[in-house]
Amino acid sequence: MFVRAAAVLTAMTFVAPAVAEPLNAEQARHFVAGKLFSFNCFEGTTGSGRIFADGSVAGVVRMGGGNTRFMHLPPGTLYAKNDGICSNMKGALFNPCFDLNRTSDKSFRGAISGLSFAYCNFTRRSTRADLVRQPVRGRDVRAEAVQRD
Repeated sequence: MFVRAAAVLTAMTFVAPAVAEPLNAEQARHFVAGKLFSFNCFEGTTGSGRIFADGSVAGVVRMGGGNTRFMHLPPGTLYAKNDGICSNMKGALFNPCFDLNRTSDKSFRGAISGLSFAYCNFTRRSTRADLVRQPVRGRDVRAEAVQRD
């Protein structure tokens, strides 16, 4: 289960659409490294996390409507290869490379190279303050904070 979750999180980190600006390894690193992204994948996996410049990944993943799990993948899990991004995960059936396409100034799509149907859409989240402003399960966190003061 953990290996599958790690593979999905890694794949979700980098996926590509047909109408977008392709990102090479350096552009992808600059666009993604250290920033918080939420993601939605073609098969229903969702979550959020950060990809760091050292190739490590940390975040939460929810696969197929199951439980949300925290995951941390070590430095070197993601790396540049031939101007692309690849993964190296212990215990994985294979270590894929990914096609990344920028879809807006705050989003990209990543797909396993050669399998464009297997994609995830990523949207950058700004700051902790932005997360607080978002309603949680239909509740307005700001209104609750004002009531507590």
